[in-house]
Amino acid sequence: MVKIATGKGFELELPESYDKMKREAEETITEILGDKPKALKLWKLMQQDAEVNADWDMSNYIAVAKLHFNDHGEIHMKIVAANALRMLKLLDQSGVVGDLVKEKAGDIDDDYLVVLAGGLLHDIGNQVHRVDHNLHGVYLAIPLLDRLLPEIYEDPEIMYEIRGHILNCIYSHEYDVQDLTIEAALVGISDGTDMTKGRGRMAFDSGNVNIHTVSALSIEEVNITQGKDCPVGIFIKMSNSAGIFQIQETLFKKIVGGPMEPYVEVIAESKPDEPTQDERIVHRVVLQGRKFKAL
Repeated sequence: MVKIATGKGFELELPESYDKMKREAEETITEILGDKPKALKLWKLMQQDAEVNADWDMSNYIAVAKLHFNDHGEIHMKIVAANALRMLKLLDQSGVVGDLVKEKAGDIDDDYLVVLAGGLLHDIGNQVHRVDHNLHGVYLAIPLLDRLLPEIYEDPEIMYEIRGHILNCIYSHEYDVQDLTIEAALVGISDGTDMTKGRGRMAFDSGNVNIHTVSALSIEEVNITQGKDCPVGIFIKMSNSAGIFQIQETLFKKIVGGPMEPYVEVIAESKPDEPTQDERIVHRVVLQGRKFKAL
């Protein structure tokens, strides 16, 4: 188990696999931003910033320790940022530009910075409460961005416009909020891609047995690469057809009707390819108090 701090005197234990996911996300972000000096500078600033790290810790404390959800702290937000940047790079390579660039409000480096910050901060509102956490995240991010963005932008008006795009990404990441920009859609869809069984194991093991956690344990891999018929392809491997619920509830709703719909395709397959029974996740469930327990 990996111990992570969630405030002074309190730690959460996360599976060893979480540490690997964190390193992979950090490496992906650093690699993608290698030729984006403004976005890379913000990435370095945010990693070392005390307020950002405290936001990640407290968000996890409420989500995991109190609500028995999956990780919603540093690791989750870095995975979301990494996946959003992967998709932005695929769009860039296909000649599709974000709304910020399309409207000439900034360059491609600014676009990567907006998506990076949106991903890294999208869930910090959980520390206030899960209810309306996307709204809480907006007002928590404002003073933080007002402190960090002047390190990158000399022109205050440009800085505040960039801040506005980031805040839009944070607020719009929930599935029931309409995405109005490609940047916001990238963050929201990426939030939905962080659903593999490595992330779902902790909530299930803590006794939170429901269709959400069982479905999450069915997702073996999520790979983001060039699509067959679209710039972005999201390829999902499942060990159990229950994973379809996870895809419909956490990913499908964040794509359909949004600005990324024409540019992304989702393909989900159960493995192995040969006809076989699904891998059993739950053998028996027993209602104890107000929760189902897996036995």
